[in-house]
Amino acid sequence: MATVKFDEATRIYPGNDTPSVDKLDIDIQDGEFLVLVGPSGCGKSTSLRMLAGLEEVNGGKIWIGDRDVTDLSPKDRDVAMVFQNYALYPHMTVADNMGFALKIAGVDKGEIRKKVEEAAGILDLTQYLDRKPKALSGGQRQRVAMGRAIVRSPKVFLMDEPLSNLDAKLRVQTRTQIASLQRRLGVTTVYVTHDQVEAMTMGDRIALLKDGLLQQCATPREMYDKPANLFVAGFIGSPAMNLVDVPAASDGAKFGNHTVSIPREGGKGGDRVIVGVRPEDVELTTNNDGLELTVDVIEELGADAYVYGTPTDDKIKLHGGDDNLAKPFIARVDGRKVPEKGQTIYVYPKGEHMHVFDPESGARL
Repeated sequence: MATVKFDEATRIYPGNDTPSVDKLDIDIQDGEFLVLVGPSGCGKSTSLRMLAGLEEVNGGKIWIGDRDVTDLSPKDRDVAMVFQNYALYPHMTVADNMGFALKIAGVDKGEIRKKVEEAAGILDLTQYLDRKPKALSGGQRQRVAMGRAIVRSPKVFLMDEPLSNLDAKLRVQTRTQIASLQRRLGVTTVYVTHDQVEAMTMGDRIALLKDGLLQQCATPREMYDKPANLFVAGFIGSPAMNLVDVPAASDGAKFGNHTVSIPREGGKGGDRVIVGVRPEDVELTTNNDGLELTVDVIEELGADAYVYGTPTDDKIKLHGGDDNLAKPFIARVDGRKVPEKGQTIYVYPKGEHMHVFDPESGARL
């Protein structure tokens, strides 16, 4: 077990002017489960491969424990990687796949068998040890890949989108197994995913990247409740946070015909602000007070429903958040009191759960 430190780690691919990972600074505690998340091309897999020794570090350093591993080869770093495509040898049995790294290292056969059987017991693979990978399901193959990492007893587990080849139901089940396994083993783990729900449910902390730059590193709850900027606000949460560009006055922000007082933590801001409010923190009003919306779509979820609406005032702009695409306004309502499609409704944010951002810089105010 060990701590991991990215110390202004930078990777610039040959022929590129801009870094794929730019001065990444993260301290990962011993035994912590850290998830690197972000959209495609943000630098998360590159960061993981730099830590594994599979990508050159062009600036800064990477530490595992008290060792500077920046220039060490992958085999000298004492890390084990689980890939997206399992990377199993098709001609070998499950037991041989799991013990292969130990065999190459010259470990005694009896010791290899003992470690493989222990890992198989943890992963519920004991009855499959004599099978070949082609006789296993996707979820079982992924567990074999995890077993191969476990038997090595590394200081750090590295996982690169290990669930992306699984179907939706199996993905939910396997992510629970991985999180609980990591707690039991207590091995420092760095996990890469593009799925923010996966990140929120698995990680002790989340590091969110965009264009090679770290946007925020925090616990899932902190990132959900206090996003550092517009990008984080739009990326974390499903459905996404509503981001509304509204006029700011001395007494607050104009949310339709309703004025809401706005907390501004980082400064005064200009004559417009972006108010962020999550779908569950929206009030539906009955007295025509608030932002006027036309109901477009309703998603029935049983106890709850999500209402998707368009502002009737074309001066009201909904900010696109992480991808800057046009988005509807979303409100979560009681599943037994759902408005009709085409109906006009009025909404405004619950004051205690509001977020305010600067339209120019995107920073939290």
